[in-house]
Amino acid sequence: MSQNRKPEKKTIEVEADGVRLDKYLAAYPIGLTRAHLQKLIEEGCIRVNGQVSRPAAKLRYHDSIEIVIPPAEPAQIAAEDIPFEVIYEDIDLAVINKPAGLTVYPAPGHPRHTLVNAMLKRFPDLSTFGDSPRPGIVHRLDKDTSGLMVIARNEKARLNLIEQFKSRSVIKRYLVLVKGKIVPQRGAIDAPIGRDPADRKRMAVISRGRQARTDYNVKQYIDGYSLLEVRIQTGRTHQIRVHLSAIGYPVLGDPVYGFKSKLLNRQFLHAHYLEIRLPGSGQMRSFSCALPDDLSNVLASMQKR
Repeated sequence: MSQNRKPEKKTIEVEADGVRLDKYLAAYPIGLTRAHLQKLIEEGCIRVNGQVSRPAAKLRYHDSIEIVIPPAEPAQIAAEDIPFEVIYEDIDLAVINKPAGLTVYPAPGHPRHTLVNAMLKRFPDLSTFGDSPRPGIVHRLDKDTSGLMVIARNEKARLNLIEQFKSRSVIKRYLVLVKGKIVPQRGAIDAPIGRDPADRKRMAVISRGRQARTDYNVKQYIDGYSLLEVRIQTGRTHQIRVHLSAIGYPVLGDPVYGFKSKLLNRQFLHAHYLEIRLPGSGQMRSFSCALPDDLSNVLASMQKR
């Protein structure tokens, strides 16, 4: 990995009123402890509306928090032999089928046993470019979501893929099982998503959120549930789970926005289709992968009933 590490910069728009700066940031999922945040505030690395602030400073709606996190000493990311399926690979990228239960990249408190550790074992060349603990990562799936991801294998491909995601030319489709008979059979959920003011670790549909659109198509009605194929037009955090819950059709097995189930120990959410333009040739390619056993067994059980 490159040793010329740069400070990490983040900008957060405040979605609360009257909350202390340190408390607001401690509840915000940026992977920093409250003690670390207070230290950054005291060192002038955190500013509110461009001004150095105290930990106890009270925030207002739409305040802008600027955070500069000095680079830590570079840590070697260990390659680990964790199984996953490679759908396609060339010199520029790999398309893989991420298993459920696998976090995508290392983070404070979780430095090992991630997809990145597994990718470094399978593709050692990932360690030759980039200066972050996320080599090759251009998008992500939640820990308990399975399915297709594309991984860049060099810097030129990484920039190309990032631009494809930014321009929304990448097509991503998911299979989702929700409670209830959703009607109409085809529809779109167009509603802004932001941090839940009542719980900073959750997302919610809020008027001050970022624009988000989710299209769905019913594949099958099964025993009081709906199997959907979903395409996201935007890539907001937890978008599918938040949108479907907001219209009254929570995702099976989702303990945060949906409901727990004896049938499944994770959310029924699988990224089964991906369409991208290959950075090298410019050719459009599509990839698909079937439901994993845990999800297909749930469907089989419901269909028997």
